[in-house]
Amino acid sequence: MKLLLVKTSSLGDVLHALPALTEAKAHVPALECHWVVEEAYAAIPAWHPAVTRVLPLALRRWRRAPLAALRSGEWSVFSSALRGRRYDCVLDAQGLLKTAPVTLLARGATVGFDRHSAREGLAALVYKRRVAVDRRQHAVQRLRVLFGAALGYQPGPTPPDYGIVRERLPASTQQGDYVVFLHGSSWPSKLWPQAHWRALIDHAGQAGLRVLLPWGDATEHSRAQALAVGAPHAKVLAPLDLPQLAATLAGARGVVGVDSGPTHLASALGVPTVSLYGATDPELTGTWGTRQRRLQAVYACAPCLRRDCRFALDDGPQPPCFGQMNAATVWQALCAQREGG
Repeated sequence: MKLLLVKTSSLGDVLHALPALTEAKAHVPALECHWVVEEAYAAIPAWHPAVTRVLPLALRRWRRAPLAALRSGEWSVFSSALRGRRYDCVLDAQGLLKTAPVTLLARGATVGFDRHSAREGLAALVYKRRVAVDRRQHAVQRLRVLFGAALGYQPGPTPPDYGIVRERLPASTQQGDYVVFLHGSSWPSKLWPQAHWRALIDHAGQAGLRVLLPWGDATEHSRAQALAVGAPHAKVLAPLDLPQLAATLAGARGVVGVDSGPTHLASALGVPTVSLYGATDPELTGTWGTRQRRLQAVYACAPCLRRDCRFALDDGPQPPCFGQMNAATVWQALCAQREGG
């Protein structure tokens, strides 16, 4: 059974497809999956044993400079690779207009969400078979239903298994007992207050744990440096690529993170994880795993689903919905996860 999976981005969305693929492989042992994915996340599919080929796509980069993409020959190389074989099933698990042309270009019977289930309903026009999936379910479960309908089995009630083979990750350069605090996000409204992070770093130090602070851009680097001031047990890491970040997270004794792709990665790796939600709603797209706990801020307007907070206070924590989610509460939750509670 040859499956072409189109699931391109973002980091959390790509990870959410792994449990469905694990379940599909259990029901269809002969399944061989080729995966079309954005180049930034191309390492992830290769961590799963059902994936035999990864087809990196650079849609984000090509859309910024389409003429350069054509002149470079990158699009031609990609399209030739995509059409180089016929598939039993071409499954668009993204449901967006940007992935619909890729699905249509591939050779094989196309399957995807129907127009009521897809994030962008017009994408359903290119699928030969359309699957109705309740949008009120978590993304992991939605994808399990989609895969089951596409490949002819009924998804079971078992907990999600991301299927990541840790041996396929690079060796971690970090030693000893440490926790990782994932403080960065692209939305200002998702950021836990720095004062809370500093207090949480203190809790970790009192427990004899080192704190590692990854970062992804200049703003996050500055924040990490500020958090590490005066805390000798806190370390700002050197830049990490995605496999190196995964290896670092896999070796951690615990992870605390805001709503971000790296926090989803920690959960997928089965690391004891506490994820913090204020402006966003974890019920549909939050972290999902056997050793993670989601903490949702209790506030009149939370979750507001807004990138920027409309109710910033003159003093006190920003955003204000995180005011009651203090370091002691988060540390207790992490300790419970580490102990298997």
